[in-house]
Amino acid sequence: MRVLHLGFEDPCMPGAGGGSVRTHEINRRLVAGGFRVTVLTTRYPGWEERVQDGVHYIPIGVGRGSNRLTRLAGYVMRLPFEVRRRRSTTELVVEDFFAPFSTMAAPLWTGRPTIGIVQWLHATEKARQYRLPLHWIERLGVRTHHRLISVSQGIGERLKELNANLHVDVIGNGVDPGMWEIGPKLGNDVLFIGRLERGHKGLDLLLEAWTQASTRISGKLLIAGTGPDEDWLHGAIQDAGLADRVQMLGWLSGARKFRAISEARLLVVPSRHETFGLVAIDALAAGTPVVAFDIPCLREIIPPGVGWVVKAFDVKEFADQVVRSYALEGLEQVAAQGRKFAAGYSWDALAKLQAQAYAAALRAHRTQGSLPGGGKSLFLKELEG
Repeated sequence: MRVLHLGFEDPCMPGAGGGSVRTHEINRRLVAGGFRVTVLTTRYPGWEERVQDGVHYIPIGVGRGSNRLTRLAGYVMRLPFEVRRRRSTTELVVEDFFAPFSTMAAPLWTGRPTIGIVQWLHATEKARQYRLPLHWIERLGVRTHHRLISVSQGIGERLKELNANLHVDVIGNGVDPGMWEIGPKLGNDVLFIGRLERGHKGLDLLLEAWTQASTRISGKLLIAGTGPDEDWLHGAIQDAGLADRVQMLGWLSGARKFRAISEARLLVVPSRHETFGLVAIDALAAGTPVVAFDIPCLREIIPPGVGWVVKAFDVKEFADQVVRSYALEGLEQVAAQGRKFAAGYSWDALAKLQAQAYAAALRAHRTQGSLPGGGKSLFLKELEG
């Protein structure tokens, strides 16, 4: 199948989130199975067109993409034109939803069968943040889609609330294979790893909780990542008097990330919103128990016995749970259960499910009429042969 993936975020961009990891891990497996995949992403300083693991990445936009606004604006302006250029060599368009308004209503203008992948629905939060009606754009955009892939059951239910006629396939995220290569080590520190974004990732809640917990824990709080609120975070750590109890690790990837997660005693996820919680699954695979707030998506992947979820945004309870978990006798058994649970999240299996969803999208389009430009999908011909 020839797939044009509107992927928004390049996994090689510094500070890229888990969504871009999912895009690449799925696509490289589809390519290995015979798909041809081109991904259109935003530009960023140092961007380059490349083929990575067989996946063709083409950053689009205007200029270098040196900040979030220019990346977003350039991508939005160029995307319809770039899709039209590649229409004749595309059988299926895949639209990744992205901030701040989720979807550009791609089925209306791609001219090809289109399926969306939804890793987040945060337009309501962004509407409050920017004081713009972004949630209405999201609502209208979701209604233009007929088939979507959701990374969690919780998001799938919200999508159905926006469009009752949707077909939603729930296909989660997978464990980074490198996590299995490093054995669990119950270390001395507590780790946060992710985008440094105060509201979404709950960094303000984390610092408040750590202020309460740090006097009862011997280890430090390690914070790994980059993001728009990095300067704020440095200042907030100083203002809270936590400079000697918090260590900033910067952006981690590959073996450095694997080691940081496996060597932590606990991973904390203080997010106000999450799409899936990929870092939590990675931590469980590494044998590192997780403490998180009880919010949709996270509660799906942190069942009892592999970690702890506490009442959403109750900072005192979060701090107390970190202290209890840190000192828990038998933490090794919790770690072992986490690894067993995480084994169910295989990128190979998830890629097969996504290939099936793509094939179903083409079949559904065929029953509604021939593909744009006439004829039947080459992929479907081969599948039926």
